[in-house]
Amino acid sequence: MEIRHLLLVVSVLLSSVLHGEGGITSSYVRSEWPAVDIPLDHKVFKVPKGYNAPQQVHITQGDYDGKAVIISWVTPDEPGSSTVHYGAVQGEYDFVAKGTYSNYTFYKYKSGYTHHCLVSGLEYNTKYYYKIESGESSREFWFVTPPHVHPDASYKFGIIGDLGQTFNSLSTLEHYMRSGAQAVLFLGDLSYADRYQYNDVGVRWDTWGRFVEPSTAYQPWLWSAGNHEVDYMPYMGEVTPFKNYLERYTTPYLASKSSNPLWYSVRRASAHIIVLSSYSPFVKYTPQWRWLDEEFKRVDREKTPWLIVLMHSPIYNSNEAHFKEGESMRAAFEEWFVEYRVDVVFAGHVHAYERSYRVSNVRYNVSSGDRFPVPDTSAPVYITVGDGGNQEGLAGRFMEPQPDYSAFREASYGHSTLDIKNRTHAIYHWNRNDDGKKVATDEFVLYNQYWGKNIRRRKLKKHYIKSVVVDWIAS
Repeated sequence: MEIRHLLLVVSVLLSSVLHGEGGITSSYVRSEWPAVDIPLDHKVFKVPKGYNAPQQVHITQGDYDGKAVIISWVTPDEPGSSTVHYGAVQGEYDFVAKGTYSNYTFYKYKSGYTHHCLVSGLEYNTKYYYKIESGESSREFWFVTPPHVHPDASYKFGIIGDLGQTFNSLSTLEHYMRSGAQAVLFLGDLSYADRYQYNDVGVRWDTWGRFVEPSTAYQPWLWSAGNHEVDYMPYMGEVTPFKNYLERYTTPYLASKSSNPLWYSVRRASAHIIVLSSYSPFVKYTPQWRWLDEEFKRVDREKTPWLIVLMHSPIYNSNEAHFKEGESMRAAFEEWFVEYRVDVVFAGHVHAYERSYRVSNVRYNVSSGDRFPVPDTSAPVYITVGDGGNQEGLAGRFMEPQPDYSAFREASYGHSTLDIKNRTHAIYHWNRNDDGKKVATDEFVLYNQYWGKNIRRRKLKKHYIKSVVVDWIAS
């Protein structure tokens, strides 16, 4: 097939994405495993061998531009060492970084010792091996740093939300680990430990940390917090929000001048990623609002053309579950999303999948203006990926008729990938976990909001367009 024919196929697909023609409600019905947590004695929760051996290992980005990681782990019995040995050759650890540790109580549960170690000054696009020790016990892992920040740096992100620790969760995790993605954008609701009471809350935070370690120890997961991280339990005397989460899962918030680890920003390859907190104050003049106002001004689309926002509660949702819960954040931030031409907003919370067309509702100001969302080529695509697999089950009841802003929706478990090819195009997939098989169910080519429309993109060589079409057809 000639390249002009391939371009025509892609053009038709992009037209439907941009102009909102023919929203689809999938009729697929998945035969799922029971929505109950995996038993505590299952092998996925296995404690590493050795006294006080490091466990629950996870890494995240440690700076603004991707030349650092924060490596975190837990030693269950005593502090041990907070030192990380690392190097670019397996078994040869030429460098050492020293971290810190802390522990805490939650009701009568006493946590292990959580270690956080910043490893900085790394080289881009390099594989590093690292070792963490506790007495005679040691464990070794590796990670790969991203390419340097550049408008045409290609990179593949995985997107997961509302994971939990059921067999459906395990299916999602295993399918994701075969996706070839290089980092996870996590949309909140990690362990669902708050579904338990008393000491079992802490126990289920521990099991989840071991459950996801096969991925989190080897590539960064960029964390955002959901409602199941709040852990507000007055009947147990626990009234400090996010206590378990903040002790265990740190973020590089200071690098983006944030005053709180629940909202922050990083740059990775060709993407600028903004993480918001749906369950922290965000209305006008709050710290989160002020920070976001400044952070959008720091975005440089010449260096990082892809502008991505993560939050937990979706702004556009046509499921009966959690309908309009994101309305207050929409009122606070949607105008900025349109003004700064955000490419895509990912959310979780609703235990189903849904993708919107490019729409906005910024004209409505309570007293006047259009009352309904309208097509808006400056608006982001809104995608809900709250289908990780937790014990609350699927949200299977969509509103009828399907709203005009909704492009595709399905109540199944799965994960997404965003494969950035260059400054103009990315390839998006939502992958359904179909009874043990990964099935790419919703996919499209995403135009970049800055370079896709900017007159300067005409200077790009033709091979950019050709390469992305060929790559997309091959996928």
